[in-house]
Amino acid sequence: MTADQLAAAAEGIVGAVHVLRDDASRAAYGTDALDRGHPADLVVRPGTTAEVSGIARLCHDARVPLTPRGAGTGYTGGAVPTAGGVVLTLERFNRILEIDAPNLLAVVQPNVVTATLQAAAEAAGLLYPPDPASLQRSAIGGNVAECAGGPRAFKYGTTRHYVLGLEAVLPTGEVIRTGGKSVKNVVGYDLTQLLVGSEGTLAVLTEATLRLVPRPAAARTLRAVFPDVETATGAVLGIVADGVVPAAIEIVDGECLAALAAAGSRPLGPTGAVILLIEVDGSVAAVEADLARVLGACRSAGATDLRAARDGAEREALWRVRRDLSPALRALAPLKINHDVVVPRARVPALFRAVAALRESSGLRMACFGHVGDGNIHVNILLDPSDAEAVLRARAAERRLFEEVLALEGSISGEHGIGFTKAPYLGLELSPEAIALLRRLKRAFDPRGILNPGKIFPPPA
Repeated sequence: MTADQLAAAAEGIVGAVHVLRDDASRAAYGTDALDRGHPADLVVRPGTTAEVSGIARLCHDARVPLTPRGAGTGYTGGAVPTAGGVVLTLERFNRILEIDAPNLLAVVQPNVVTATLQAAAEAAGLLYPPDPASLQRSAIGGNVAECAGGPRAFKYGTTRHYVLGLEAVLPTGEVIRTGGKSVKNVVGYDLTQLLVGSEGTLAVLTEATLRLVPRPAAARTLRAVFPDVETATGAVLGIVADGVVPAAIEIVDGECLAALAAAGSRPLGPTGAVILLIEVDGSVAAVEADLARVLGACRSAGATDLRAARDGAEREALWRVRRDLSPALRALAPLKINHDVVVPRARVPALFRAVAALRESSGLRMACFGHVGDGNIHVNILLDPSDAEAVLRARAAERRLFEEVLALEGSISGEHGIGFTKAPYLGLELSPEAIALLRRLKRAFDPRGILNPGKIFPPPA
C-alpha cells in the first residue's frame, strides 16, 4: 500500500480533516518530552472507538507501524514512532464520562488531563490520588500505559491501584472490555492489570474506569532542611518507624536547589543542603498528631530548619516549586537525561553515594530528586548533546547507574517505563526466560508486531 493509498484509506475512516501529512504535524507528533524520535508518516485523530478499531485494522492488514499517543509528556519515547508509520493521537478522547460518587469511581476517556480529573473528583468530595509531576499536562491514558506514580504513591499507591476496568482496541482491530465497576473480579486472567504499564505495545486504550477515594478533610505540608542525604533518610526511616504514613515524602538535593535558584524560583532551602517535603493528610485531629510526630522525627534525625505551611496557599507554593524542578534543570543544559530508578527505602543513601561517584568519574553534572518514601529517585544527567565525548560518558554513566541500582536490589524504572531509551538495558534486570515470555505475550496480542514497535524489547544484536 502506498502512502497516498494509506492516507486515503485513513480519511475514509476518520474524515480528511483528521488525517495530517504536513511536515510540521509529522515532526510535532514524532517527539515527546524526551525530544528524541522519528517523524510519523501520517498522523490520524480518531474520535470514536470504532474509528480507532478501523485504523488498527487498516494498519494490521497493511503491516504499517501504529503508535498510539496521548499528551506526549513521557521521558522514554513510549509515544514516539521509531520507524515512521501512523501515529494515532487520542487527543479527541478528552471527556470525563462519569463521576459516580456513591460507588467511588470515575469513567474517563484517555486524553483527560490528570489535573482535570483530580479537580472533578474533588468537586464531588473525592480524591483521585495518582499525581505525577506532569499532572497539569499528562493524560490519564498515558498514566495508565506507563503506570505513573508521583509523590502520593507512598501512601496511596500508583496508577495501577486505581484502574478497575478498561476499554481497549487490539492491534488486529477487535474491541475488548476488561474489568468493570465492581471492586472485586477474579473471572479469567487479569487483563486489566496486564494492560496497565504495557506502554502502548499490547492495545490502544479508549476508556478507563478508575477508583476514587474520599477526599481527606485536612492536609499539612512540612519543609525540612538537612545537612546531607544520610540524615534526611534517617528522618524518613524514623517517621515510618513511628507509625506515620505520610501522603508524600519528597527529597531534593543540593544540585536541584542550585538549579531552582538559577531559574529564579522561590528557594526551598540553602544551596548545598538536602530538603524533604513531607505531607500528611486525614482527619483534622489525625493530621495535627501526625505532623507533631513528623516534626519530632526530623528533629531527632538532625534537621537544621523546619517550616510547616500555614495555609493552603503556602502548601501549594511548596508543591509548585517541587513541580518546577524538571523545567529548572532543563534550563541548565541542552539535554537532561532523566532516569527514574528505584531502590529499597533504606538504601537511598547508598544510591546517592553511587551517583556522587558517577558524577566524579564522568565529570558530568547530575541532580537528584524524587519520592524518597518509596525509594523512587530521579537521577538527572545534564549535558550538551553536541559534545560527542560527553554523550559517550553519559551513556557509560547511565549503564553504570543501572548496574548499581540492581546491585542494591532496585529497578531501572519506577514510573517512566522502558520505551526505546531503556530497551537496551532490559536484560540487566530481566532474565532471558522472562523476556522470552514477554515476547510471547506481545505476539498473542499483536501477531504482526505493528503496535508501537521498537519499545521495551532490546533491539536485535
